[in-house]
Amino acid sequence: MASENGESKLFEQCSICIVCSKDLLSDYAEQLATTLEQNGGEPSIVQPGAEVPDVAKFSHLISTTIDFEAYDTASDALIPVVKPQWVNISLSKRKLANPRQYSPDPRLFMNDVVVTCGDIPEGDKDAIIGGVVAKGGLYAPRVSQMVTHLVDLTADSDKARIVKAKRLNVKIVLPHWFDDCLKLGRRIDERPYTLPDPEILRVGPDTPIQWHENKDLVGASTTDPSRLPPPSSPAHVSGHRSIFEGKTIMLSPDLEIGPHLQESIQAVLAQGGAKMTANVDDADMLICRYREGFAYRTASRLNIDVGNLAWLYRLMTFNTYTSPLRRLLHYPVSRTPIPGFEGFKISLSNYVGEARIYLENLIAASGAECTKTLKQENTHLITAHGTSEKCSAAKEWGLEVVNHLWLEDGYAKWKLQPASNPRYSHFPLRTNLGEVAGQTPLDRAVLEQVFFPSTGTAAPSPPRAMQSKPQNTNTASAQPPAEKKRKIDEDVSDAAHGTPQANGKRRPVQTPARACVMSEGKENETPSSTSSRKSKEAATARLHEYAPDLALYEKERKRVGGVIYGGRRKSDEDRVQENKKENKKRLSVEAEVESDVEQAAETKRQKKSRPPIAMHLLITGYQRWVGKGNEKKEDADKRGLRDLGIMVVQDARRCTHLAAPSMIRTTKFVNALAYAPVIVSTDFITSCLEKGELLDPADFPLKDKEAEKKYNFDLSCVTANAKKNKNQMLRGYRIYCVEDIRGGFDAFKSIVETNGGECMPFRGRLTIANHSRREESDEEESEVEDENPARKELFLLSSAGVKHSRIWPRFRQLALDIKKTPRIVHVDWLLDMAMSQETRSANKYELTEDMIGNNNE
Repeated sequence: MASENGESKLFEQCSICIVCSKDLLSDYAEQLATTLEQNGGEPSIVQPGAEVPDVAKFSHLISTTIDFEAYDTASDALIPVVKPQWVNISLSKRKLANPRQYSPDPRLFMNDVVVTCGDIPEGDKDAIIGGVVAKGGLYAPRVSQMVTHLVDLTADSDKARIVKAKRLNVKIVLPHWFDDCLKLGRRIDERPYTLPDPEILRVGPDTPIQWHENKDLVGASTTDPSRLPPPSSPAHVSGHRSIFEGKTIMLSPDLEIGPHLQESIQAVLAQGGAKMTANVDDADMLICRYREGFAYRTASRLNIDVGNLAWLYRLMTFNTYTSPLRRLLHYPVSRTPIPGFEGFKISLSNYVGEARIYLENLIAASGAECTKTLKQENTHLITAHGTSEKCSAAKEWGLEVVNHLWLEDGYAKWKLQPASNPRYSHFPLRTNLGEVAGQTPLDRAVLEQVFFPSTGTAAPSPPRAMQSKPQNTNTASAQPPAEKKRKIDEDVSDAAHGTPQANGKRRPVQTPARACVMSEGKENETPSSTSSRKSKEAATARLHEYAPDLALYEKERKRVGGVIYGGRRKSDEDRVQENKKENKKRLSVEAEVESDVEQAAETKRQKKSRPPIAMHLLITGYQRWVGKGNEKKEDADKRGLRDLGIMVVQDARRCTHLAAPSMIRTTKFVNALAYAPVIVSTDFITSCLEKGELLDPADFPLKDKEAEKKYNFDLSCVTANAKKNKNQMLRGYRIYCVEDIRGGFDAFKSIVETNGGECMPFRGRLTIANHSRREESDEEESEVEDENPARKELFLLSSAGVKHSRIWPRFRQLALDIKKTPRIVHVDWLLDMAMSQETRSANKYELTEDMIGNNNE
């Protein structure tokens, strides 16, 4: 589209979706749409509560908030989401403004700040400009209408006089404001820092600090609201579309709400146009209390919104969508505490109103204890500023004194954060940090890793992931055999996936060796019934009688090959002779105590003296098992290997040894290399089975000089490289892959992610369905970017086929649009790096148009 005089219009290449909300009303959206149309744009307006159509059709989305359902999809598709100001600024500049500076993302908390600097030292000036720009703001060298903040030490500087003379709406602030904001990672009120009479320089330390209401905590201070919100909100009265219209909602049984309240909730949802379901596969929203159970894991893996009653009530109250991950207490809680929080006694100081209620509930949700009074038995004091009697007492008693960010970050990352981090011990002089409580979102990547790891992958075990469920002998005996077996399978699956227990009781912890055996499936036996407490105590007492024998047993077990292989001979002089009856009695006592401590599933097998697991072996390309009709042979061989102390595993994460006939490019082989296993030839397996003993794997190293020469690396160095990389060789790499690549997209995705990178399919646009990208902090990104220039590049795995080459221009254009260097490479680039565990330049593997048709795949 062009104007009458032939000049192109600014937005003529833009298709823009305007997302209405309570802060972006329909009237204003219509004005924006008119402006965009006059300048060549193609605007579309989405009313509050309505779904955003396919985001791939748009070049930009305009919104004042990230609280709409299509935001994550737009972010994954690299489609910029901007505030309405972006339109006016672009028109004033006569070019499209940088969308990052106008993002509504709260993590870019300086995104509506345009700063200019007055008479301040150059070092401070550079630090402030860098921090503001990194957090989404802009720097202006001169005072103008765009400037929002002037950083100065006095109100009498040249730039300050210009601001006063022109009566510009510019706040003149001390550099301390930026310093405090950047240290906290939050934007605090600038009023105490505003010249000419800043409060931080004028008021004494004992003067009470004024507190302002925190709007972020409205309806988000508890996980268990006491009553249903009013049935009709202003949004409904005005006739706007309900956000529940067309939605299917499932209320989980673990909510434990009465029938009257449940009927009331269903009536409100039905009034808003929602349908109820008891099948999670049909649901658009799941409302539950705990992070556990089949429905929770299924909904989470399907990217269905999972929230608690507090989140549902907020949607009812405001009729505006907000992600349940946006606020910590809008998401279901865990029955198990954050690792390291057990035993913490935490007291609060200087937090008032909703902020105090919010932190009390967050402490309870983290697994710690919140105390109203501060005593010497407390471990932590969380305070909103550093001046109070509690703060003085806590410092005298040597307690940890931190702000609420320590608690929020620990809950969001599900990991105890070091209290020594300066961010958690920083208290601005005249600011009550309760004003910025509740701004920390949950990290979906952490939730997935800990509470609902993807099926088919063995994610790192979460806290208490190896715990076994308490057995109820009466219930178990009453169940049919099929039901008992199904329940045991579910219990083992829950343990492998880190699902916390449904009851609040502590559970005994299995040893790692036991958990490894149970996770294999084939060795899983029905647990024996639990003995009475009295018999357990008697068994423990009897166990002392056999202490010398057990000591000798443990000593022999540590010998190479274990007790069975490599043990003492009958002819040894110092060999202890044990009669069969005493030996059988001792083993019976051991099994009884072991069942009490571990609640193990293979007591009978242990009685048969099966050797302990000496290695976890991943096998690929073993010819004796290849082909139809060899399944029985494979099973028999695996049982034989297990009798020798070798556990055959399928997951590369668990392998300590890797066996292959040669350097083959199977997914198993390539992925396993990243975990630094001992690499052996499959001759090791054959020899162990033929000789019936566990041989030394060092005698069977994998040798393949021809492949080493072909792929240009030394196999003997791969393990050392992998140990150094720690699965982070591709950290910072964003790699796209054509969907129909030979070998399959899933195989290359697993290789990239195993080595710490990010892999997504490319369908002619930078988008991906149901993809959750792990967001790192800006500090981590900048640190990695300095070390890793690959962050400035986008990679596409492709072949030189005609079909794949058609999407190359589109990929290059989209990469350049987001200021990345496009690199279209052959899959050998990824495979060579993964197999050598060394990063390589993409230049040698880059595909160009003159290679089209020369497809060697």
